[in-house]
Amino acid sequence: MKNFTKSMALIFSLSLLSTTSASAYTVYISNEKDDTVTIIDSKTLKVTDTIKVGQRPRGITLTKDQKQLLVCASDDDTVEVIDRQTKKIVKTLPSGPDPELFILHPTGNPLYIANEDDNMVTVVDIKTNKVLSEIGVGVEPEGMGISPDGKTIINTSETTNMVHFIDSKTHEITHNVLVDQRPRVSIYGPAGKYVWASSEIGGTVSIIDAKTKEITKKISFKIPGISQDTIQPVGIQLLKDGSKAFVALGPSNRVAVINTKTYEVEKYLLVGQRVWNLGFTPDEKLIFTTNGISNDVSVIDVASLKVIKSIPVGRYPWGVVIAND
Repeated sequence: MKNFTKSMALIFSLSLLSTTSASAYTVYISNEKDDTVTIIDSKTLKVTDTIKVGQRPRGITLTKDQKQLLVCASDDDTVEVIDRQTKKIVKTLPSGPDPELFILHPTGNPLYIANEDDNMVTVVDIKTNKVLSEIGVGVEPEGMGISPDGKTIINTSETTNMVHFIDSKTHEITHNVLVDQRPRVSIYGPAGKYVWASSEIGGTVSIIDAKTKEITKKISFKIPGISQDTIQPVGIQLLKDGSKAFVALGPSNRVAVINTKTYEVEKYLLVGQRVWNLGFTPDEKLIFTTNGISNDVSVIDVASLKVIKSIPVGRYPWGVVIAND
């Protein structure tokens, strides 16, 4: 029995080594309460450094050339630009009050910022540091997405309960789609045919036809032994081939794995407490989730659909982005 136990432990260790040794990427986690960004090596699954940033960092992304890291310093009403090599803040970009999430145009410029406190999406040229436009949207804008061709921006407004479709050239809203209560994240699927929008309080994910702007499907969730009011969808990520979607379900401490052909939940993965957002490594072998209350990051092996590691980070980890190093 003892030899069997040792053998099983060895098999698991080799499996974990195989999972994490394929490629090394740099993972960046924004910690909302610590005013820091934690850096993790995706190969060793260990914290390598911590960067001090502005107040209440949430949204986090990379420039197109991946030389710089952009961070929404929400309580400073600005976006900070960090040089990845020096790990120093090199400049700040203008923003409206309380920037929460943002997205870059596929060309790498401009940046579209959801400003939660003034019901605006601010459009900023990241090279000249100039505001190009301010787009009035619904109350408490948060989620930002953009079509693969860069022609349409999408934004969710938490209190208005809408997904807004915005022409990226004219900066005019072309369509408003009513979804369930408190929409948080909205993203285009890989082919750009559908938009996925999570509704935190509504407890659903709406699938919107990008052409007709009609909701074609609503996905709901049910976890045995878990209260429905704790199942709160927030972050969404889809595989590049569009075969599976992963949805962070907030205080239920689960990530749902969805078959995108049937829209059925295949599995619920137990992660840390109050999972907010999630991000793939570029090779899509691992997913990192930010767990706001347990102050850690869970690492999911995509092939086996198993949680393989919990990594302590700062307080209230919120956003995640992974560099293609």
